[in-house]
Order: sequence, then structure tokens, then C-alpha cells
Amino acid sequence: MKDTHKGRYFPIHIGNTCFYMRLIMICAANIQLKHAPAICQNVVKCDYCSCLGYNKRALLVSSGDTKIHRGSREVKIVFIIFDKKIQRVPIKVWLENIGQVEEGCLQQALNLSNLPFVHKWVALMPDTHQGYGMPIGGVIATEDAVIPNAVGVDIGCGIAFVETSIHKDEITAGEYKNLVGQIMRDIPTGFRHHSKKQNCKTLDRSGFAKEVGQKALPEGLPQIGEGYYQIGTLGGGNHFIELQQDDEGMLCIMVHSGSRNFGYKVARYFNNCAKNLNEKCSSSVPRSYDLAYLPLGTKEADAYISWMNLALEFAMENRQVMLEVVKGRLKDRYPGTEFKNEANAHHNYAAKERHYDKDVWVHRKGAIRARDGEIGIVPGAMGSYSYIVRGKGNPESFCSCSHGAGRAMGRRQAKKQFSVERTMVDLKERGVILGKQNKRDVSEECRFAYKDIDFVMGQQLDLAEPIKRLRTVAVIKG
Repeated sequence: MKDTHKGRYFPIHIGNTCFYMRLIMICAANIQLKHAPAICQNVVKCDYCSCLGYNKRALLVSSGDTKIHRGSREVKIVFIIFDKKIQRVPIKVWLENIGQVEEGCLQQALNLSNLPFVHKWVALMPDTHQGYGMPIGGVIATEDAVIPNAVGVDIGCGIAFVETSIHKDEITAGEYKNLVGQIMRDIPTGFRHHSKKQNCKTLDRSGFAKEVGQKALPEGLPQIGEGYYQIGTLGGGNHFIELQQDDEGMLCIMVHSGSRNFGYKVARYFNNCAKNLNEKCSSSVPRSYDLAYLPLGTKEADAYISWMNLALEFAMENRQVMLEVVKGRLKDRYPGTEFKNEANAHHNYAAKERHYDKDVWVHRKGAIRARDGEIGIVPGAMGSYSYIVRGKGNPESFCSCSHGAGRAMGRRQAKKQFSVERTMVDLKERGVILGKQNKRDVSEECRFAYKDIDFVMGQQLDLAEPIKRLRTVAVIKG
């Protein structure tokens, strides 16, 4: 095999499966490349530069003609995994090398690439990691089918954001603590719901909600009335309410939550429905993939889409209600406070869109839509940075970008590896005020358990442009 800039194949091992990833490497300095060792999770490096993306002598990793320019480093971030012998479509990954993708995530992406109805390719954002059935940070477009597990169990999970006219130094540490305490009294966290029925415009106005609310629903679906007690509740896990400061010191509010137990029941019910339907029709998709699908045009698919859209609207209002609570508390304490540049967007959903001259259903599971000029929100872990971005409308990612930093390890591992004391000391050293009822599991969400948000942002500059950086001042967790 010659040392040239031609395409070469390297074996990649996923579980017991061995396949080959094709890399076309071009050195910006026009230096020939040494052969990379054929080992699992290999990292291909330029022999001249001796590292990826060093200075202007950058390594380009590609299998197409797309080019990415990161600052002065002109580095192609995307690499493509494709072997026609074992894949139906390629997998495009917005990372530098295969070693940055965990084994379980790769296997799930490989499964997706073999689905008979996936359009063009599978796209993995730089925050990608293993999920249920489909990787978090994964984007697919499908023809003639929707996949409940490619949306996820928290339908409509997403972020709401607004800027305020308050400088962060106008509020003392004691006042921040009082504000956090008041917000926690106003907004139920964790598994708690409201004890009294709340107003919910989504459920009041939805014709679909009124229709199904008058029927005897199958066991497993949520009763419409349940939503009135869940609206305006945070939940647990990675959900949060943060007070943040931008680089000018101006205070901002960010809320991360979804459709709560209401959406979870919808997701679970229709995933089971899809499994049963696929079994009856002897689907070619292996059950082990955990990617059961609903064929478009069937009553099951129509029902899922209707319930999903209701859950999406519920999730949007859920975040908005909590955002209004925090805005109200700030105005109570600091009359005259003004708000601007409000945004509210999902990162777990499916939507009918047009890509590459076809009407398809784009499933974004832990990814946000990033059309040209569209404003998006990419949060980091508590105590680190978050970003407001402007989309670039890149068709290769189906106009998507990452939804956050992405986990670097599971919750159990994080809790085992990082003590409560270490997490609390880290937050204190970073000047972050934490509001949390039970701190025993706080390390599950420590910043050490997540990828570096700045690295993630650097990998997707062809997808979205960072326009505002934010840092945690105070955070409320479930």
C-alpha cells in the first residue's frame, strides 16, 4: 500500500463485528502520510504535524468534498463510516476520529445505517453518546416510517432562554440564594408535581386533547387530566434552571425540561405498539436494535404523530411556564427589569421536512434544528459554559447541530468516580450557587461527567456559529 493521499481502509471492531472505515486524508502542508496501525479505535495522525489540527498544518479527514475551516486551522472535522458490505447507508460523524465515539454508540449508529427506510445517511453530532436504540446526538431522516425510540422517552425535551437587563453584580450572593430558594418553592422538581390543578393552554386549546379526553384510552397512555398537574414542573436528571451571565456580565435565564411523565407515557406506549406491530408483520429490523417503527399511513403512526405533537406543545409550554416564574421573581425583586431575545426549542422530536428533494421525517434525538440564520441553544454542564448559536443550514446534518455537551460517562460511573464533596467544592470554587433538595446524586450531573463544551462547539462550526457565551451563576436541579 502506497503512502499517498488516496482512500484507504482501516478495520474497526464493534463488539464481535469487524468492518472497515474509509478515510481519505489530505495534509494541508502536502506531506505524505504514514500508514496508521490497523487497531480498534485507531487515531490517524499526520506524520509531519504529529497531531490533529496543529497550527495550519492540519489533517483533513474526509470521504467527500465537504470542507470545514476551524479558525486558522482549516481542518475537516467530519469522518464517514461506510462499508457497502455491511451498511446500507453511510454514517457521518462530526468528530475527528473513531476513538472519540464509544463502542455502544457506534453499534447503535451501525444499526441505524441498516434500516431500510433511512434517507441518505445517519448523522452523529459531536456530543453523541449511547442512548436507547438510537444514540443521543443522532439525526436521521426517514421515508414512510416514524420511530418512537428515535425521538426518545422525553418527547419535546428542550431549552428555553431569555436575556435580562440586570447585571449579575447587582445581585449579592445572599440574594441569589434567596432567589434560588423562592424558585424551588414555586417550581416542583424531581418526581414532584403540583398538588393543585394548574392552567394549561395546550390542553385547553388542543382539539386532539379534547377529543381523546372524552374517550376511554388504552392502558399506558396518559390521561389528559394528568397534564394539568405536571405543567410547570422541572423533573430530574439533566433538567435544570440556571441563572447565567454572558461575557458582558449581563444576567440570563435558561430552563431545560421536557414533557414530563405525560410525554414519557406516550413514548413508552407507542414504542411497545411498534414492537408488536413489527412482530406481526415480520419486520426485517431486528428486535435487538430497539428501533421498532410505525409505517406511515397506518392508524398507529397517525396516532403516534398526534400524541407526539401534543407532547411537544406541552413541553414547550412547560418550559415557558417555568421561565415566566423566574422572570416574575426577578421583576418582584428588581422592578423595571426588562427581557429580550427569548427562545424556546426542542431537541427530542420528529418533524416532516424536505431534504435532498424528498419529504422525510427528520428524527432529532439530542440535536437541535439549525437552519440558516436560526437561533439555537446549546447548554453545557452545570458550572461550565453554554452557548447561543446561529444555524448555518448545513444540509449534510439535515440542518442540525448538537444539543449540548453530551455525557462522557454514565450516571452510575460518575457517581462512583466523583464524590459529592468533590462536586460541591468544584461548584463553590467556580462561584456557582446550587439549589437541590437531595444532594446525594449531585455528582451524576457534575461537569466532569460531560464532554468539554468548547471542544463540542469547535467540532461543529460548519453547522452553527456561536454568538453568545454564558456561564453558570446559580443552578436548580431536581
